[in-house]
Amino acid sequence: MSNALLEVQGLKTYFPIKGGVIRKTVGYVHAVEDVSFTIGEQETFALVGESGCGKSTTGRSILRLIEPTEGAVRFDGEDLRALDGEAMRKKRRDMQLIFQDPYSSLNPRMTMRKLLEEPLRTHFSLSQKELDERVHWIADAVGFSRDQLGRYPHQFSGGQRQRISIARALITNPRFVVADEPVSALDVSIQAQVLNLLMKLQQEMKLSYLFISHDLNVVRHISSRVAVMYLGRIVEMGDTEEVYCRPMHPYTQALLSAIPRRDPSDQKRRIHLEGDVPSPSNPPRGCAFHDRCSRCMAVCSETVPAPRRMPDGRLVLCHLYDE
Repeated sequence: MSNALLEVQGLKTYFPIKGGVIRKTVGYVHAVEDVSFTIGEQETFALVGESGCGKSTTGRSILRLIEPTEGAVRFDGEDLRALDGEAMRKKRRDMQLIFQDPYSSLNPRMTMRKLLEEPLRTHFSLSQKELDERVHWIADAVGFSRDQLGRYPHQFSGGQRQRISIARALITNPRFVVADEPVSALDVSIQAQVLNLLMKLQQEMKLSYLFISHDLNVVRHISSRVAVMYLGRIVEMGDTEEVYCRPMHPYTQALLSAIPRRDPSDQKRRIHLEGDVPSPSNPPRGCAFHDRCSRCMAVCSETVPAPRRMPDGRLVLCHLYDE
């Protein structure tokens, strides 16, 4: 992508497993395994998959909240992994994170005003008047009155707390935001309001999103491109509508078949996966999905499939499409 704001190439994040009396490293958890993608200016790119597949670790590795083991992350052409601590801290004003849980991510001892002022004090040198102007602006943008700025988190509903989390992430006027399951902790009736708010602010502030979710309906509503993850790898990636209408990887097909149907008469066949997700500390040889795949071939248990570029532009990691 020529106008890519974010480029991720060969990203790997491993966590050491300690054992024995002297706590020696006896193995590694392969949380993220050779992940590559780009995100364009003002684009919403989604990562979907089962819990534990590496979605959140990928987002936090990009922001270096977790240090990656290998790979390159370039933001606006600059290599983030080459930055020292102070340079990375300054860069974070342009790269923010919306946390999943609006209950635990807000300090209960700070008022809404103090919660919004904190990132401004961290990244900028502003007068009190400038702080007030910025806080009033973002509170207005996410639908709060000035009278509510003196309240504490426990005095707000779940949806309101998530809007405070969004405001706190956006108050530094970033260009890129990792939205980590931003609506999963909310009631369904509130989810649409928060999603519409994110889309509205994206247009107004010219934001790019990495949207992480396991809710396939939400992803279809908000994203332009989607990547499906399984056991730390992206197994299919492409335009959202193409992937949803014509899934190619057997895992993507199984995921999409599990979406609840609005019409009870729609009897599309549900694909049931056998067995459990393998452990990332002991991933299977070959394709990670082969022991749960009904279309498994001999080569699948021996060789990791190479990414294949399909005629419609999508990327698929599956031996079914080998030339």
